[in-house]
Amino acid sequence: MVIDQVIKDRYALYHGDCIEVMRDMPDDSIHYSIFSPPFASLYTYSNSERDMGNCRTHSEFYDQFKFMVAELYRVMMHGRLLSFHCMNLPTSKERDGVIGITDFRGILISIFQDAGFIYHSEVCIWKDPVTAMQRTKALGLLHKQIKKDSCMSRQGIPDFLVTMRKPGDNPERVTHTNESLPVNLWQRYASPVWMDINPSNTLQKTSAREDKDERHICPLQLQVIERGIELWTNPNDVVFSPFGGIGSEPYTALKMGRRAVAVELKTSYYAQMVANCANAIETEQIRLEV
Repeated sequence: MVIDQVIKDRYALYHGDCIEVMRDMPDDSIHYSIFSPPFASLYTYSNSERDMGNCRTHSEFYDQFKFMVAELYRVMMHGRLLSFHCMNLPTSKERDGVIGITDFRGILISIFQDAGFIYHSEVCIWKDPVTAMQRTKALGLLHKQIKKDSCMSRQGIPDFLVTMRKPGDNPERVTHTNESLPVNLWQRYASPVWMDINPSNTLQKTSAREDKDERHICPLQLQVIERGIELWTNPNDVVFSPFGGIGSEPYTALKMGRRAVAVELKTSYYAQMVANCANAIETEQIRLEV
């Protein structure tokens, strides 16, 4: 069910359940998809029963996520790519019985492979362990744990941008010139670890927050989105985000001369996404006029 929608010349934004919205999308219609899915039950975004982040167990989340991946496979063009942002998930003694890490990244890769996607590439995105320690107070990151028992100490948990490919021949090749993607820039992008992503380079987010039903808001860094779009799309390609949030992916796509389709379930996020995409179009028009 679509609660609301905004359809313009260069973008279409839907307020509703991404799986239901995708069912009405044509086969082989998306050139590239980039998004950050709910991290199982690690964060709660809303109190909606349709919110995958509200699943009672990780297994329940994976079952729901598989429906989304199946639809995503159908709407993606053959030979084209999708990228999802994720991290591995810390476990707790209270919730999971042990202190450790769940291989969330690996499980998601397997779900996409089971749906027919090819595991194409991935990049590890460095995160400051001091910042993570201050934010989470994780036992394994505390310096005092080294003195107590370092066998319970661990490294920080990085982000990943994992890219999958739909099998088949790409009908619209993506090509670059030395001017559009010079060698020194390609070498940075080709690195398996991105050390230069600014964690604060995100869309403004305060106005989308609803304290009554939400513990977390985490827009994907704009630099990560920009690199995926620059590497793997042509101008005017359609970039899709099934978890649109406050609009980081469609906003960036529009700013880079692509078209955008995005879906968001949460009302306050959707409203902010609509405003951000309108702003992207306005800013781009002003830039072109100048």
